Amino acid sequence: MTDNRPETARAAAEAAARQSYGKLVAYLAARMRDVAGAEDALADAFAAALERWPKSGVPEKPEAWLLAVARRRDVDAVRRRLTGEAARDHLQLIAEEAEARMTNEDLPDERLRLMFACAHPAIEPGVRAPLILQTVLGFDAATIASAFLVSPATMGQRLVRAKNRIRETGIPFRVPERAELGERLGAVLEAIYATFAEGWSDPAGTETRRRNLATEGIWLGRLVASLIPDEPETLGLLALMLFAEARRAARRSPEGDFVPLAEQDIALWDDTLIDEAETLLRRAAARGIIGRYQLEAAVQSAHTARRRTGRTDWSAIRQLYDALMAIAGSPVVAINRAVAIAGAEGAVEGLAALDGVGGDKRLAEYQPYWAARAELLVRLGRSAEAAEAYDQAVGLERDPALRRFLQAERGKLVRN
Repeated sequence: MTDNRPETARAAAEAAARQSYGKLVAYLAARMRDVAGAEDALADAFAAALERWPKSGVPEKPEAWLLAVARRRDVDAVRRRLTGEAARDHLQLIAEEAEARMTNEDLPDERLRLMFACAHPAIEPGVRAPLILQTVLGFDAATIASAFLVSPATMGQRLVRAKNRIRETGIPFRVPERAELGERLGAVLEAIYATFAEGWSDPAGTETRRRNLATEGIWLGRLVASLIPDEPETLGLLALMLFAEARRAARRSPEGDFVPLAEQDIALWDDTLIDEAETLLRRAAARGIIGRYQLEAAVQSAHTARRRTGRTDWSAIRQLYDALMAIAGSPVVAINRAVAIAGAEGAVEGLAALDGVGGDKRLAEYQPYWAARAELLVRLGRSAEAAEAYDQAVGLERDPALRRFLQAERGKLVRN
């Protein structure tokens, strides 16, 4: 019996969006040469699914159904734009290709080609990674803006311009030759890491738009590493994500409460993932070229060394952050470096380092800055200032478990 319940249809559409959005957009965009057009066509297909599936039932292959509807929408758009012989030839090509593709069991995965198209030199460097996040994973502009510390309106405008650029200049959808990889690979890796980080910030998988993003990021990392196995930074990024993923089970208590890294039960860490990450990091180091992701992975390796030593080597971590500041200086790196300095040399030195970057306006809305500041102020006995910093951190935090943790830390100040 066909299940026609609206909730079943909606759940099926959400599952298809979660699992196949980027795959479908990539397939459509690679053939239309129009990212925005592909997104519009797919959006129409999802709207049609929500209208029709409650009446007709969820199709056996939702992904194929969505693709067919999106392609028909594309054909209609071409029909309106073109006339005469050119239109007939183009429509015939589309129809033949669609028919051939739809007879296959598996839809070819074009996401890597789309990622490199978004990272083309003709695209403004600062929007390449955000563009990949929106086209491949369906992130909205507000979510991307939060990750890159800009306003949603600004990010939205940049994304629209970039998509227009792809269409107008005819940027090819292909994996570039090795000689072309340089500048484009950086944007691809940045987008993969942002994907993982967004999923990592929702460890319980409770938000639909983030669900499985950490797994998706690791999958994309493995894909690029398999494509370019001798590139140190692809190996470094995959190692970095695996180190973090290895600690997932220890990040929350059985009751769902946040557990800081220093208090995590190392018995809950995934030794298999950590060992794989260490192997990748050694392979990257053997290439003799050190980059951002290798250094960040090395920081995580130093933290996981607590499995063997029972302590955290803050001096080594501080040195790694010094190197990171030299090649990828950013407010985020500066904050982590200040925390490492505090661990190695004391809270006074750590707070001084944090004050050194406090003038960056982007940090006013960045929760980790205020949380780090509050912790160091507590260690120095400056309770009133610490309470104010905790208030800022609590107000900026989206994760309920982490918000409760910050509130509890602030509560200790009141009791003392």
